[in-house]
Amino acid sequence: MAEPTRPLPKLTELDSQAFWQGTKDHELRYQQCDDCGTVVFYPRSHCTGCLGGNLSTKTASGNGTVYTFSVVRQSYHPFFRSLVPYAVGWIDLDEGPRLLANITGVDDPTQDIQCGMRVQVTWEDHEELAVPLFVPA
Repeated sequence: MAEPTRPLPKLTELDSQAFWQGTKDHELRYQQCDDCGTVVFYPRSHCTGCLGGNLSTKTASGNGTVYTFSVVRQSYHPFFRSLVPYAVGWIDLDEGPRLLANITGVDDPTQDIQCGMRVQVTWEDHEELAVPLFVPA
């Protein structure tokens, strides 16, 4: 029987396509409105601040802070079942966007992760994209 694999996003979704294509080059892309300066993430075709359509794509440094997190102790998906316990957290990137990602690189996610902890991106490479994960900085 084949090893279970991580579920991956579809690259055909128009709004998030550029974000996922950027991950192949290990880039965390986000948008910023050219009219009002609002940082926009997840990617979309309009500004969430002024509803304008003048958005520029920026690349984040990959450094951030754990806003909050949860430790998953039970999973029914075959890929994640072997990883429990594992952490999923909201990461505030230094440039402003907040994204949801796994926090890895710790011995015990129930003890080794705290809100406010500094983290940096690391990548899990796949054929068409890479999944951003975060490790302690």
